[in-house]
Amino acid sequence: MEITTLINHKDKPKRSDKTLQAIQRVGQAVNLAVGRFVTVGEAIANENHELKEEMSVACIEARRAGETIAQLTDVASLDHPESDSHITIFTDKTGVVKAARLLLSSVTKVLVLADRIVIKQIITSRNKVLATMEQLEKVSSFQEFVQIFSQFGNEMVEFAHLTGDRQNDLKDEKKKARMAASRAVLEKCTMMLLTASKTCLRHPDCESARINKDGVFHRMRIALEQVIEIVTDSRPNGENEMAPISIYSGIKEFKNKVEGLRENLYFLSKENLSTMLEVILEHTEDFTDSAYTSHEHREHILELSKQAKMELEQLVSVWMQAQNQKTKDLMEDLEVAILKTCQCMNELKREVHGAATSLAADLLKYHTDHMVLKALKITGVEGNLEAVAEYTCKLSEQKEQLVEMCRLLRHVSGTEPLEITCIHAEDTFQVTGPQIISAVETLALHPSSKIAKENLEVFCEAWESQLSDMSMLLREINDVFEGRRGEKRVYLSLPRPGKHNANLKALKPVKLDTEEQAKIAKLGLELHLLTSEVDSETEKWEDQENEIVQHGQGMSSMAYSMYLFTRGEGLLKTTQDLFHQAEIFATEGMKLASAFQAFSDQIHNDDKPLLLLEAEKLIPMCKQLQITAKASVQGKSAIFTKVDACIQKTRNVMTLLCQLLPLCSKLMRKNKAGNGYLKPAPPWREDRIRTGTNAHAPERRAETFGIKSLENHVTNMTFLESK
Repeated sequence: MEITTLINHKDKPKRSDKTLQAIQRVGQAVNLAVGRFVTVGEAIANENHELKEEMSVACIEARRAGETIAQLTDVASLDHPESDSHITIFTDKTGVVKAARLLLSSVTKVLVLADRIVIKQIITSRNKVLATMEQLEKVSSFQEFVQIFSQFGNEMVEFAHLTGDRQNDLKDEKKKARMAASRAVLEKCTMMLLTASKTCLRHPDCESARINKDGVFHRMRIALEQVIEIVTDSRPNGENEMAPISIYSGIKEFKNKVEGLRENLYFLSKENLSTMLEVILEHTEDFTDSAYTSHEHREHILELSKQAKMELEQLVSVWMQAQNQKTKDLMEDLEVAILKTCQCMNELKREVHGAATSLAADLLKYHTDHMVLKALKITGVEGNLEAVAEYTCKLSEQKEQLVEMCRLLRHVSGTEPLEITCIHAEDTFQVTGPQIISAVETLALHPSSKIAKENLEVFCEAWESQLSDMSMLLREINDVFEGRRGEKRVYLSLPRPGKHNANLKALKPVKLDTEEQAKIAKLGLELHLLTSEVDSETEKWEDQENEIVQHGQGMSSMAYSMYLFTRGEGLLKTTQDLFHQAEIFATEGMKLASAFQAFSDQIHNDDKPLLLLEAEKLIPMCKQLQITAKASVQGKSAIFTKVDACIQKTRNVMTLLCQLLPLCSKLMRKNKAGNGYLKPAPPWREDRIRTGTNAHAPERRAETFGIKSLENHVTNMTFLESK
């Protein structure tokens, strides 16, 4: 940003001393920042000899470029008489541009090399863990096991720190979710490996104990491999990752294509659209074929699938006619057909969501007492093989139910990270069920074995923990469906419509019909585009806690919910909900106007009057919206007119916001440069580079998997033999 400020400064024949001093301060700040950055790069180079030469060259280039920028912006180096009123600083920008390019290029090289080193550290750490695991599998005495497991524990702690930092650094939410899932497996399996290995050592001739232990080792190896795939962005044998498509994502893509017909009648073929619907309806068979789907949900899904085919046929018919003849009537018919098709898909999505979440809620409630696990523990200790066999059958049935629940939830999870979490949960139930069975069989054969009992407890805890996680996952899936989280930020402090208005009880809630939605769709689409633009502008601000940013994001989120209303989606279900939302939006707009006024008092610039002129337009626009939203109307036509007016006025406010936000951002940058105000660079955390562990210890304590418990366990290894 500082370099951009430098390059973009206006070339004026005359510059004041204040401007020259500001430019010099920017140049010096860049040089100092580069110096700190390069110091860390050189430290990394000294510790990693295989990349030392490349890293050193990149650091030298960066340092040279920083020094060049400092020299070119140094006022003291200018040779000019005191009477010369035409003082210039780097009149020819070529030198600064070249230095800036070299700087950015070399800094990028340093970052890429540092990243390669981090990846290498993780791979090396993984290799250490695998080597020690091989030793653990072969041990034959407790004493040897204690010694090797102590080493293994320390290596797992190191691996946990490295992968935890990497997980926090990942930008791709999908990769981040996969990394979290793999690390969760390693966390639980580390403790399982301990008790399963001890049980095997205590009962070396027990087949079920060996099966139990082998299962843990196998799962850990898979998880370690998955971490490396994510870190190196590769797949084994060059194969591509083909994640199964969910109903939710299929419907979303299908609707986007259908709605795209408004802008372009020729951008896809009817065959493509038919194929997409066919794939979605094939996935609904996961629900209709499931033994756990209720009869009512099954019937509704089948009816909606049939209706979706009919709506698409009607849409294709009107669409083909419109391609040949674009009359006003045909375009209106097309709009209605688009809305009907999308509405049908929304209802189908709602139905499968209801089927999956109601099944999940029932199963989680039913299994919350863990009766089967309790019975297994009791019958195992009693050595009652017949009763153990009976309850293991029940656990297998429970496992199938929970696996099916995870598969159905994946279809309606709403985001890719949640889909991955559902897949992880499915795998966990699929693997942990048989592991519990092998653990209880071992205990039943050796009822007096304390270690076999402890081992069963560990696997049962993993099962209970996953069930508990499913309750949280179910809440998150419902939140996404209701629009409370996900791809779009939601204004969580927004009061629920109807909660704070005593007059609402007297008003009958009204929903828009298909024709009214068709009329207002274009207006809604404009509102959607404006929310995207406002979001884009607010994300550019350094200070996300800034009052202007906060109010702007809140208004964008509310406008987005109003756009969803025009599509028959989201939290605003009735026209009264919309009107209440418009009131809150207008109130937020008034607060934003005050924030703009406060900001203008802090700046001294020629553009200040322009900001005030634009900001002052905001107050009357918001007041008009408030008056419109509060106005009492009766009759279907009048209510629709009021809806239209509220959306239009909201759109006008958002349009103004799209002008004000970049203007404020520009003025803020100007004033920072002009007043010599530069955001101080954070101190370099060399310790993090060297150890890869402590950079964000307080914030990441929850992120690094089981490190605290694992470290404590390794410390207490001396008590192992006594068990």
